Amino acid sequence: MPSATDTPTDHASPAWDERRLTDPHAQDDKASRVEQMFTAIAPSYDLNNRVHSFGRDQAWRRAAVKLAQLAPGDRVADVACGTGDLTLAFAEAQGRIEPAPAPVVGVDFTYAMLPLARGKAGAGDEAGAAARFVHGDALTLPMADASVDVLSIAFGIRNVGDAAAALAEFSRVLRPGGRLVILEFTVPRNPVARLGYNFYCGWLMPRTATLISGDRSGAYRYLPRSVSTFASAQELRDMMSAAGFGQVASSGLTFGIAACHVGVKPV
Repeated sequence: MPSATDTPTDHASPAWDERRLTDPHAQDDKASRVEQMFTAIAPSYDLNNRVHSFGRDQAWRRAAVKLAQLAPGDRVADVACGTGDLTLAFAEAQGRIEPAPAPVVGVDFTYAMLPLARGKAGAGDEAGAAARFVHGDALTLPMADASVDVLSIAFGIRNVGDAAAALAEFSRVLRPGGRLVILEFTVPRNPVARLGYNFYCGWLMPRTATLISGDRSGAYRYLPRSVSTFASAQELRDMMSAAGFGQVASSGLTFGIAACHVGVKPV
């Protein structure tokens, strides 16, 4: 999730072109470009997620909820919540272990995502009633110090303007003993799996996802490129440790296409 302080991009031009995609994380205006991109693809975001993950994206979110080891009374924040799938998964899980849990708070920098998330929450089920969605920045979360027991971010840490600063902010809002749960794509280490990944994510998916969405922002060229140029699973664990988190561990998902990283704020 990008920083709200960055200069807005000219929305008449694509957010991402070949020059900027050489290293998307090195762009000074990455934050505003990420916001422009997600605003453009918000209406078709869920459809593309389901189609291009073959429905595994929801299984990955359920795995993240399980690894968070929720307990009664836990307060949960889901950063870069997008259209709310992980937020609602946490709310549903929390509702199974306590009768009236505190609402799970979903935070996203891209305002266009929030009406979609609120629409899901307003569908009338108990999970929706136990979730609320707010506009906010991963680098300056609208939460008090030490006010959250579990903080999650799914497929969003690579999109922030400064990942190390975001990790420090996550530590600020987590209580001692609180858990940080990061769900993120990875490039598979197995050569065969990596070959298939590179063809699918590097060539096929950008074309089919762009066709489905009608996107002109370059989003589906940026998204796979942002994975291949971001930190590896080991490097992300090292970043979490450097931010002060302990007991950092990763669980690989679906042949190493994604991984869930969990760390604990020291007591």
